Amino acid sequence: MNSRSTRSTVTFAHPFRIAGYDDELPAGDYEVVVDEDLMEGLSFEAYRRTASYLLIGGRAGGRGPAEMRPVDPRDLEAALARDQASPEAS
Repeated sequence: MNSRSTRSTVTFAHPFRIAGYDDELPAGDYEVVVDEDLMEGLSFEAYRRTASYLLIGGRAGGRGPAEMRPVDPRDLEAALARDQASPEAS
């Protein structure tokens, strides 16, 4: 099966939490990695999301330890909405 990964960046202006994890993460830019598989047998090209990850840690230039945390896209969107809604969001 053909698959692909796409990367994007999300920015949090305030410390935040993601559902399913106990720790609070600092404000900043975070990379989101989405894995998708090609849906075969269709008359057009379409992909189905199989996993989403939030990259935690690491330093500029890809140096230092990093963790890829599985994250539900709805939980990530909710955390971003809370961050944008209040200057004291967490």
